[in-house]
Parts: sequence; C-alpha cells; structure tokens
Amino acid sequence: MKVAKFGGSSLANATQFAKVKAIVHADPQRSVVVVSAIGKEQPSDHKITDLLYLMHAHLTYGVGVDELFAEIEAKHRAIHRDLNLSLDLDGLLRDIRNSFSKTLEVDELVSRGEYLSAAMMADYLGYTFIDAKDCIRLNYNGSIDEEKTYRQIQVLLKQYPKVVIPGFYGSLPNGKIKVMSRGGSDITGALCAAALEAEVYENWTDVSGILMADPRIVPQAKAIETLTFAELREMAFMGASVLHEESIQPVKSKGIVLNIRNTNDPDHPGTRIVNAIDGEENKVHFITGVTGRQDFTVVNVYKESIAKFPQVMTQVLELFDHYHIPLEHLTMGIDSFTVVTATSKLKERLYDLISDIKRQATPDKISVEEGLALIAVVGRRMRETPGVSGKLFSALGNHAINIRMIAQGTDEISIIVGVSNADYTKTVQVLYDQFIG
Repeated sequence: MKVAKFGGSSLANATQFAKVKAIVHADPQRSVVVVSAIGKEQPSDHKITDLLYLMHAHLTYGVGVDELFAEIEAKHRAIHRDLNLSLDLDGLLRDIRNSFSKTLEVDELVSRGEYLSAAMMADYLGYTFIDAKDCIRLNYNGSIDEEKTYRQIQVLLKQYPKVVIPGFYGSLPNGKIKVMSRGGSDITGALCAAALEAEVYENWTDVSGILMADPRIVPQAKAIETLTFAELREMAFMGASVLHEESIQPVKSKGIVLNIRNTNDPDHPGTRIVNAIDGEENKVHFITGVTGRQDFTVVNVYKESIAKFPQVMTQVLELFDHYHIPLEHLTMGIDSFTVVTATSKLKERLYDLISDIKRQATPDKISVEEGLALIAVVGRRMRETPGVSGKLFSALGNHAINIRMIAQGTDEISIIVGVSNADYTKTVQVLYDQFIG
C-alpha cells in the first residue's frame, strides 16, 4: 500500500486534478489519497486557506464577506465544471454560507478548504470520501492522539479500501474541528501511512525532490536521490523548507520510506528518505547538502574559569527560557560560553535579557553581535571522510570569507559555520562548489 499526499499546487485547477488522477490510477497501490486545499493557479492568486482566515476576521468584526466567498466559489466551480463532476458542490457551498455568523469558530471555517478539495477529488477518482474529523483525533492541546487516530483509520480502511481524506484538520475529544499548524496536511498523510504501515508515503508537490542547495542561490543545484531522516532533520533545522516537522516522526518510527515527488514531472523518482542507507547507494556523495539561514544574534557571556561556575550557565539559560527565546546553538570555552538565537526572537527582549543576566549571573562581561548567518554542510559520511573541515576552511579562506563561529555535533553529521549576513549567499555557493559542484 502507498499513501499519496498532494499539496495545494497539485490541485490548482482542472489540469492539475487530471495530473493527480493519472498518477493515482497509474499504481493500484495508491489506495489512500490525502489532499490540501486548492492552491494558487497564478502567483497573484490568493490561497484558499488565506481567504478563509480573512473571511473569519471579517465575520468576527461584522465586515461583508461576499466578495471573498465569491472568489472561493469561483475557484471550486471552475474545476467542478471543467471535470464534469457529479458532486453536489452547490449544496456544500450553501452549507458553508449558511454557517456564517460571528460565532462561527475559525477552525471549522478554515477546514472547509481541504474538505471541498477532498470531496471533489474523491468524486473525480471514484474513491470514497472520508472526513478527517472522523479519523484524525486530536487532544485539547492540539497534539495528535496517535493511538485513537491509528485505530480509527484502520477501521475505516477495512470498510473502504480506496479513500480520499482532507488534510490539515481533525477533531477534538468533544467532536469539534481543530486545524493543525500550516502545512498540516503533511502530518495527515504521515499518520495515514503509519496507521496502515504503508510501504511508501509519497508527498507530491511542485519540485522533484529535495535539492542539495537553495536553487535561488545555486541554480545548478542537484536533486538528492536518497537521504536519511537524520539528515533531513538537520537540513530542515538549518532552513531547508521541506516538510512539516511533525510529519516525519510517524513514518520514521515505522520504517516507512518517505518519497518526495513532483506532480508536474511524475516520471522523476524524486527524493527518498529512509532510516539508514547501506551499500552502493551510500557512496554517491559524502555531502548530502548545503543549507542555512540568516539573521542570528550571538550573545557571548564571559567569566574567568566559567567551567568552575556551572550555575552561571544555568542562570543564563533559565533567563532565555523565561523570555521565551529559543536557542539555536550553544558553545563553550574556558572563560566564556556563547548562545546563538534568531534575531527576530530576541530583538524586543534584548535589553531586559542582558540586564537580568548582569544582575543574576554576574558575568565579567557580555557582548552581543548581530547580523550572523549560519550555514550547514550536512552529510552522513563526513565522519568517515578525513579532511572535511580543512577543505571547508580553505575554501572560505580562498574567497576572503571570515568565519565568525563554527560548530560540529558529536554525531558528525554536519558542520555549521557562522558568517556575516553579507557573506551568506557567497558562502553557500562556495561550499556547494567545493563539496558537490
């Protein structure tokens, strides 16, 4: 069995729906289909989900929504007409319109994007429509109740062997609809794959897998054929926009292959993500990719022989937690330690944080540096390949790029360097050329 999830770009119009149908019917193992809300047909379009959120705001403050709803109707009616669907779309749209009120809950309204696209896709494929509220169980805090979700999915699939399920939402214990964070359709697909112990979880989008670098910086970036979940997490943490983070664990824990494919190029194998890679497949590249992010701030805390005063580090970290400032990296020296965090998370709290650190931890000195970019060279085989750090330093030195910090995890799956924001693009290109290009 394969679970196939299709993103919004794969559902933008009737032509895209037809591509999805061809993909699904090309392999009888694709028995479970999960869909997002209809995506943009043109760059200037609005996403259905964005329109629904805006509609809710209008309803809350008594502002008219006719124009917004007309745009949503038009997008769905065009696909319905062009595909000659038998679905009672008028009835579904009427039900949504009749629900409009100041007390309409935002989650219920926003979920209608996925609900409509799934209902139309089920009609088009000849599959059974299963409402996500009937199988995806959420706790009151928004977390997934995996045990109940898996059990309900298994029960429904015994009754209906070919189904389409809307992504992005589920139901609370009281039966009310609850949406996930944006990108949550990835999670729905992963839960279905894990519940059914699928062979493959296919995530169909508008790119042919994961690239070894940002194509906006490295236009010639190659696609990654296979990588491990550990490498994927490292690349995602360092900025690679790939999948919703919560969609990884369900399939990883079950040993299910995650395959990222391109709806517009279905013959391309895309990128396969697995728990471990052995044999010849492991010898293609010792570097999997180069990725990074800009706009970090470095807080350096100095105290002579700081290792003798562990309470200083504890107090500083507790203050970061008190101000809800996430930590990106932490390094320690003989007389200092350094905390790296996203500038956007620190900016409004910086002066209060520094004041409290001085008062509570009594360091000898504190310095703050802004404008840092972090770039990671990721690869599972780096630990067995000598000279990687030397090549990295040499390449950056030859291009007059000053390294402001460097870190490497104990698992040696990545080396992270910090450079100025101004050198970010140049650094990514240089490291790609050095290790991959």
